[in-house]
Amino acid sequence: MLSSSSLYAAIDLGSNSFHMLVVRRVSDSIQVVARIKRKVRLAAGLDKNNHLSQQAMERGWQCLRLFAEYLQDIPAPQIRIVATATLRLAENSDEFIGKASKILGTPVKVIKGEEEARLIYQGVAHTTGGPEKRLVVDIGGGSTELVTGTGAKATQLFSLEMGCVTWLERYFNDRSLTEENFAKAETAAHHILAPVITTLLEQGWQICVGASGTVQALQEIMIAQGMDELITLSKLQQLKSKAIECGKLEELEIDGLTLERALVFPSGLAILIAIFQALGIKSMTLAGGALREGLVYGMLELPVERDIRARTLQDIQQRFQVDTEQAQRVRQLAEYLFQQIAKTWELDERCRELLVSACLLHKIGLCIDFRQGPAHSAYLISHLDLPGYTPAQKRLLATLLKNQSGSINLASLSQQNALPALLALRLCRLLRLAIIFASHRRDDSLAPLRLRAENDILTITLPHQWQTQHPLSAETLHQEVKWQSYIQRPLIIEEKAIE
Repeated sequence: MLSSSSLYAAIDLGSNSFHMLVVRRVSDSIQVVARIKRKVRLAAGLDKNNHLSQQAMERGWQCLRLFAEYLQDIPAPQIRIVATATLRLAENSDEFIGKASKILGTPVKVIKGEEEARLIYQGVAHTTGGPEKRLVVDIGGGSTELVTGTGAKATQLFSLEMGCVTWLERYFNDRSLTEENFAKAETAAHHILAPVITTLLEQGWQICVGASGTVQALQEIMIAQGMDELITLSKLQQLKSKAIECGKLEELEIDGLTLERALVFPSGLAILIAIFQALGIKSMTLAGGALREGLVYGMLELPVERDIRARTLQDIQQRFQVDTEQAQRVRQLAEYLFQQIAKTWELDERCRELLVSACLLHKIGLCIDFRQGPAHSAYLISHLDLPGYTPAQKRLLATLLKNQSGSINLASLSQQNALPALLALRLCRLLRLAIIFASHRRDDSLAPLRLRAENDILTITLPHQWQTQHPLSAETLHQEVKWQSYIQRPLIIEEKAIE
């Protein structure tokens, strides 16, 4: 039975949706117990005088009555409830906040835009991997937050008064998806962005991360359409063209776009296009957390790890009692092989990090059963929370683990969208070889092998007489030659003296 004292809750009263996150503290990390989201569209209830309609407030209160039931067993000091853009603007916000606080039994705090931006950045820093120097973009219903930072520290915080609900009402109020309406929405966004562009560009960043419903919707569309996970301006323009072809909001149908998100998707898309153009963003990935995670980690006062992924990998290894010494052997050998052919095979640092992660996790399925171990490993990775990894990267890891031995399923490698299918297959081949050559579980048994690649032909050079001295490994290796030949990927084995 869960102890109520170990539970923490964060509630975000946003302009488009209300969200509740309930977590349990486990050591120096968190375990998600519940995520509840309700589309309230509070911002749609603001009139020209910034007066919130009674109907919109009733929608919000009704949602909070659902949340309140979950909060009953959580100590008040372990609950944080914040309200954002719409309730910052509403002239009668006190009426809504007063009743909301009574319903929830906990005070609701209306936070300023910069505080919202800071919390969003903290949520991203605690949950999202990759380079430390980042730009975070969060397009909400009533405001858009832009934050730069390094590691745990935000360097510039901006909260701008534009959001997918307010832009919907202003620029798509006739429900027409025309080139003209998109142009008006984008021009207005450029105008709002103009005063902060220079300051943001001066900060610089190595990675751009999106932490909004708009970016989440884009990821779902890309998965449905078989694209890779990187959001680019050209992809955004393609989606805009598809939306314009639909003509009307009520007729908006794009594979992967949910009905719930469709109404505010065009307005959010217009804002994101303007942000990409104004800041010269080359690509964006999806964040692992945002405002609610920032609230939770703030209550827990947990430090921001320099490497979120390393913490995640370590936690999973401990939970499933992985033989870490053997996992490290496989990792070291995989990196050794990777270095020899990375340039020829056009494998970058992102590929190396994903290959390393697969090596360190490849045997977690043994906690279920030896038989069908790869399938068990893949299942676990598919269903575990992996802070630091995007949904697409998580899917790729599961696919690599499923294909770590036996026949290679090319279709599954093509269906993931973290990397192009060819690169995913190349990582799969390296992982399989590393597992085979590290199978003796002794550091002194690793062969001083050489690997070279010519297009997709791999040649392994082994020391003279190695196969004679290691007959079982040689048998496994020759079976691997057959497995790879079945997918028309030649694997050649040769022996000669290696200096």
